[in-house]
Amino acid sequence: MLRVGVLGAGHLGKIHLRLLNESKKYELVGFYDADAINGKKVADEFGYQYFDNINKLIEAVDVVDIVTPTLSHFDCAKKAIEKGKHIFIEKPITNTYEEADELLELEKKYNVKGQVGHVERFNPAFSAVKHQINTPMFIESHRLAEFNPRGTDVPVVLDLMIHDIDAILSVVNSEVKQINASGVSVISKSPDIANARIEFENGCVANLTASRISLKNMRKSRFFQKDAYISVDFLEKKVEVVKMKDAPEKVGDFDMVLQNAEGEKKQIYFENPEVGTNNAILDELESFADAIANDTTPIVSLKQGTQALKVALQIIASF
Repeated sequence: MLRVGVLGAGHLGKIHLRLLNESKKYELVGFYDADAINGKKVADEFGYQYFDNINKLIEAVDVVDIVTPTLSHFDCAKKAIEKGKHIFIEKPITNTYEEADELLELEKKYNVKGQVGHVERFNPAFSAVKHQINTPMFIESHRLAEFNPRGTDVPVVLDLMIHDIDAILSVVNSEVKQINASGVSVISKSPDIANARIEFENGCVANLTASRISLKNMRKSRFFQKDAYISVDFLEKKVEVVKMKDAPEKVGDFDMVLQNAEGEKKQIYFENPEVGTNNAILDELESFADAIANDTTPIVSLKQGTQALKVALQIIASF
């Protein structure tokens, strides 16, 4: 079992603490929180070991799980890596691209592993169909959330849209060519609603909308590729797969067939991939333990987390 310590005991940090404590792949050593009052409160309530010194916690573990506010990600990660510790770091990887780039250099220099907490990669709906999303040419994503003061310290692009940016980059095998975007601040000092159009070198276009002032919650992406339409509902954990193939010569009574202007006939058929049940946060944490144990590349590497941040910052810069 890998000895792990958590930095940050806020809302998400407490979830990480609970799951790491339950995991068979980790031994939870304890946690550090910059707010000593909160730290002692969490320790008293749940029984986890509270460290009042960040360096002492880092020294005592093999893996450092960073669940602090984004502004402190870089400093925490740098401290851990320079002590030779593996790091799991919540998204976005850092506050600036320069910080993320430096972490990549440190990761290489100290020969440690790092993973970024882009949890939607472990969403069972996305997992069920990701292998079928091979050459998407148009993607539409909507991520809408009701207002919550937590997270408004960063623009909605870094708070919400970055989930979809990472998922899209993981299935589009092409460089970004151009980005056009707009964002509006309604309640916060940073944009609360944003739309971005990302054009890739291979011709794929992704249209993303994110809002944290919606009246309803929605987390849905739709992928269009030759002869297929794939819809992923990250919130409801549902998928729809609609495919087309050449129509048979003899069409059945219940077959759905379309004919284009050239007279080509295509049959429409539906697939219903099985969507499993899982705890995505536990899965991402344990997949990182497996990557360390097997000396493999983490599913969401620091490099991929950096690429997602780079695109997110390009979107923000184009407002």
